[in-house]
Amino acid sequence: MSTKKQHPYAIGIVGKPNVGKSTFFSAATLAPAEIANYPFTTIRPNRGVGYVRTPCVHTEFNVLDNPVNSLCKNGTRLIPVELIDCAGLVPGAWQGRGLGNQFLDEIRRADALIHIVDAAGATDIEGRQCKPGTHDPLEDTRFLEVEIAMWIARILKRDWARMARTIESGGTGKLVNQLEDKLTGLSIKREHIFEAIKKTKLNSEKPGLWSEGDIVKFADALRRVAKPMLIAANKIDLPTAAPNLERLRQQDHTVIPCSAEAELAMRRAAERNWIDYTPGDCNFNILQSEVLTEMQLSALQTIKERVLAPFGATGIQEAINAAYFKLLNCIVVYPVEDIEKLSNHKGEVLPDAYIVPYGTTARQLAYLIHTELGDSFIYAIEARAKTRVGEDYRLKDRDVINIVSAKKRA
Repeated sequence: MSTKKQHPYAIGIVGKPNVGKSTFFSAATLAPAEIANYPFTTIRPNRGVGYVRTPCVHTEFNVLDNPVNSLCKNGTRLIPVELIDCAGLVPGAWQGRGLGNQFLDEIRRADALIHIVDAAGATDIEGRQCKPGTHDPLEDTRFLEVEIAMWIARILKRDWARMARTIESGGTGKLVNQLEDKLTGLSIKREHIFEAIKKTKLNSEKPGLWSEGDIVKFADALRRVAKPMLIAANKIDLPTAAPNLERLRQQDHTVIPCSAEAELAMRRAAERNWIDYTPGDCNFNILQSEVLTEMQLSALQTIKERVLAPFGATGIQEAINAAYFKLLNCIVVYPVEDIEKLSNHKGEVLPDAYIVPYGTTARQLAYLIHTELGDSFIYAIEARAKTRVGEDYRLKDRDVINIVSAKKRA
């Protein structure tokens, strides 16, 4: 009997050196004080846990909740999700340049990417410091896309001729099956391959006719669907960032203005109980002004004036939320065992919040919770209408759901 992990997707934090990528990762994975002791703060040295922010349903049901797998603060649920801090990338990484091999080994585990870009243009294409405004951040978005596409293309080219001969000679399996086996370790799924073939309009029955350019074209389409990406335009508080932000927004990407340094400073201050701040808030309250130095008070005021006032937030939480809710099209559901009390068997109200892909069925949720729960699924009950639903019921965002099985309820 096995329990499945509660965050099925992982987000890769990517970018060239010196753009604030590690600061973003540190800020995103610094646990709020209330959950610092929970057993999911660190996974591996370059893998940590961030948090998706969503309004908690307890206010709608007019109950007091007792979160177990997450945190509820002032009506906001913070749900743990996995983040991967990928090695800094430089041009030629797909050929092994720099830390390319390490980067690509890390990115294979990511389902979506947050690309940290120096919006101020203060680092060149290699990540070296330069005069602010002298580098075009659009070059960074282009080169990273090329690197990932070429990495996928290089993997595809291995044994391509042999694979094509097997398919075209009437051998077993189709191109989709062959590619699914080849790419399974890259978090690339069957539906991604189908979509990339459809977008490129390449002949999957005659892969031997594909040119090298066709393979690269297909790899790029596969990158877009299997590794969707958004841009975190970092260092937004610097004067040279404003014009670059507008230019970045003209690209085919979700672009979120960001200040990783501001977020990290506020989370550290909140950790010390100097300020009251929940990740993603548009403001904070100083709790212990008497223990802060003039320099610290000035720094907090600068954050308010240069980041929070003009942009509404630091962008860290917005980027993580967008990665899950926009790029990966996820929803949040609340499984409970007692449909009347909205609790588990211990009496804890709305204990768990799960992030699942849109389209997840009631039975699939049961399997996410526990293998035996899925195996012995009978029906489910949706809490708002108190209606019984079957195994194929597609969950909606903010559903509170009770799984009834031959073994147990959840």
